Amino acid sequence: MPSKSRKLSAADITAFEAQRDIGAEILQSIQDMKAGKGKVVVSSATEAREATGLSQSQFASLLGVSVRTLQGWEQGRKQPSGAARTLLAIARTNPKAVLAVSQQ
Repeated sequence: MPSKSRKLSAADITAFEAQRDIGAEILQSIQDMKAGKGKVVVSSATEAREATGLSQSQFASLLGVSVRTLQGWEQGRKQPSGAARTLLAIARTNPKAVLAVSQQ
């Protein structure tokens, strides 16, 4: 792979792409996954929601945000604000507390 420290020119990209074997790269990735070499990164928002046992729509409603916002947090496209981050941390460490508040 070309150096990541400088921007590649069109010629550099073309030369790199010409030498690639995409099929072999995909096959190697599949073999790595089967061997357990891959890792799944789970966001703190996903961990918090799963700890409560709620669906995305239920958890979003509990937090007072849209499902799209929650999905953005879970997929790493967006970051929760300070207050939301704190609430997610509470939900992760003490899901019963968050669920108790939601039932009042």
